[in-house]
Amino acid sequence: MLHPLKITGTLADETRYHIYEFMLQHKQSFTVQEIADQFHIHPNVARLHLTKLSEINVISAEFIKTGKGGRPGRVYRATKEGVALTFPKREESMLLHILLELTDSLGKEAVNKGKEIAYNQGYKEMKEKTVNVKRTNSFEEKVAILTEHAALIGYVPSLEKRQEKTIIHYTIYNCPFHAQLSTHSKMVCALHEAYLRGQTDALFVEEHELIQTGNMLHECESCHYEIHVK
Repeated sequence: MLHPLKITGTLADETRYHIYEFMLQHKQSFTVQEIADQFHIHPNVARLHLTKLSEINVISAEFIKTGKGGRPGRVYRATKEGVALTFPKREESMLLHILLELTDSLGKEAVNKGKEIAYNQGYKEMKEKTVNVKRTNSFEEKVAILTEHAALIGYVPSLEKRQEKTIIHYTIYNCPFHAQLSTHSKMVCALHEAYLRGQTDALFVEEHELIQTGNMLHECESCHYEIHVK
C-alpha cells in the first residue's frame, strides 16, 4: 500500500495535478506528446509527470500498436479508482457498505427516507455556501458557486445558452461512489441524484429542472445531468 506522503508529494506539483485533472475529465488515453502539446511543456517533462502519476496508481500505462510498424507506443489513462487519503486510516467505505445493506434490507420506505436525507444534505450545504460568502447572487455567481463546489467532488459543469433558457451540463467523469456501484447501483444513484437535486433547488430560485441524460450503469462514458434554468 502506498504511503499517503508519496501520494500527496506527487500531486503537490501544480502542473502534475492539472495533468491528472485533465486526464480525469477526458476519459480517454493520451500519449506523452499529446500531454506535452496540451500543457505546452517538453515531451521529456510530460513523460516525467506521467511516470510519477503512474507510480501512485492514479493513471495506468499500456502499450498499443501504432499501425505504422516498429515498437508499440505507450499511452496513459486515468484509473477508475482514483485516490483517497485519510489520516489516520479510516473505514468509511466499509461503514457505507453496511448502511447501504441495512437500507436495502428495510425496503422502499427506508430508501425514500434516505433520498429525503440526501436531498436535505445537498440543500443545506449549498445554502451555507451562498450565505457564508459575499456574493451578488447573479446567475453567473451561482454558476461560479456550483463550479467551485463541483471541483471538490469530481464534477465538471459547463454552460450552454439558448434563447429560451440556459442549460448547465453537469458531468461526473469519476463517480465518488464507484466502489459501491457493483452491489447497490440503483440506490447509490438515487441517493446521489437526490443530493444534487437538493443543491440545485437551494441555488436556483428561478424555474429550473434537473434531468439525467447519461449514466455509467448504461454503458455511458460518464454520468451526465442537465440543469435547465428559465
